[in-house]
Amino acid sequence: MKLIFMGTPDFAVPVLEKLIAEHEVLAVYTRAPKQSGRGKKVNKTPAHLLAEEHGIKVFTPKSLKPVEEQETLRAFGADMAVVAAYGLLLPQAVLDMFPLGCVNVHASLLPRWRGAAPIQRAIESGDKQSGISIMKMALALDAGDVLSQQAVTITPEMTGGELHDALATIGAELLADTLKRFKEIQPIKQDESLVTYAEKLDKAECLLDFQMPTEQLLLKIRAFCPYPALYFIYKGERFKVFKAQKAALSGRAGEILEGTQKLIIATNDGALEILKLQREGKQAMKIAELLRGFSFDKGYLLQN
Repeated sequence: MKLIFMGTPDFAVPVLEKLIAEHEVLAVYTRAPKQSGRGKKVNKTPAHLLAEEHGIKVFTPKSLKPVEEQETLRAFGADMAVVAAYGLLLPQAVLDMFPLGCVNVHASLLPRWRGAAPIQRAIESGDKQSGISIMKMALALDAGDVLSQQAVTITPEMTGGELHDALATIGAELLADTLKRFKEIQPIKQDESLVTYAEKLDKAECLLDFQMPTEQLLLKIRAFCPYPALYFIYKGERFKVFKAQKAALSGRAGEILEGTQKLIIATNDGALEILKLQREGKQAMKIAELLRGFSFDKGYLLQN
């Protein structure tokens, strides 16, 4: 099959690798490189880098609405476009352009968790399972008919990063199987009464709110680990939290109850014991390592 691939982050890489191995990928569309640091280093997306390794043409338009961009895309004569975490909305003209349509690899069991952050929202909400949906794309966000699905159990310790990696691998395999059976599959319409939306992650929600219940905080810490990571501010310094557990203590929400042998912080209904965290400019480490040369003042009240 002759394909156009549209994808951007690490999640897209296994999917693109599988397509390169089994089909003819004519071009890769991805987000434009970003500059970072004092030297303004240009950082190409993971999908961009993989495409270059295989000598595949890469395009980074800011939008696919301009007619000239659509004509460039049409000229490839592809059978289908495959999308995996691209980051740009496809206009109707693009959705209608390919003989076999546009297919999306989405990291949830649709219609649950349409939108930008299905992996983190599933864990944050305490879902027991997530999965991959392969769907035919429609103009409405993640609302297309489902071609295939595969569920994944969310274990009690699983982080957002671990679920991401599992779903990326499964997504590549499920897509490959779906494309093999594409002409015989009967698409299934999504039940609109079951739709939930995975809102985009906001930096403002990464500040740990110790007024929240302990169990809810534990879910959110797992969901946001390793990125974007929750954090608290202690004496002007930011500490990112990657792992925690419930502690059998209590105090004022945000109060440091223990800060030398362990780091225990009160919540509104108990306490969290922080097990792994990262100081600004340092590597993430287990709390025992950090406390060998650093301590937190017992009784100090962290502000939300």
